[in-house]
Amino acid sequence: MPRTYVIPDPSPNAFATGRNPSHAAVAATDGILQILSDTELEGVIAHELAHVKHRDILISSIAATLAAAIMMIARFAMFFGGSRDDREGSNPAALLATIILAPIAAMLIQAAISRSREYDADAGGADIVGTPNGLVSALRKIDAAAKQVPLDANPATAHMFIIKPFSVRGLTGLFSSHPPTEQRIQALLSRRG
Repeated sequence: MPRTYVIPDPSPNAFATGRNPSHAAVAATDGILQILSDTELEGVIAHELAHVKHRDILISSIAATLAAAIMMIARFAMFFGGSRDDREGSNPAALLATIILAPIAAMLIQAAISRSREYDADAGGADIVGTPNGLVSALRKIDAAAKQVPLDANPATAHMFIIKPFSVRGLTGLFSSHPPTEQRIQALLSRRG
């Protein structure tokens, strides 16, 4: 059983952490405890337990490490991209493309993995409880309330929360660690039928 914690913050949110199920913890904010019914809270906690069960924290850490490695390689390419032999010219366009595109590709891959893990945790949470109804209702409430009382979170930890602590729109949504809430709800509702 994971350790449980309450975070003294009025913004409604929750997260799971830990390298494996034996070393896991689930935390919920005061805000989420205030606005959700028992059924909704059950759906949220089940979602977080599904993250623990699927070892999503470990998977996210590996994805983040690989993304950082790709970015470091791109930076090294910037410094060591020139040819050691002056007779051979380096290709500045290829070097520039590597420096710019490699980090973007790494971030896109990391965000896609994170979004996929959210859908899987939603489905896993619904399976644990036996119905998606509580989680669907909770996601709607948390999404609406989080816009009114945003969580003061570090962007590096935003992927951990059940709802992304700050909103993203347009092209920046490609880099979001969470799918849009309405798409998550639709995916859960489609499991009913």
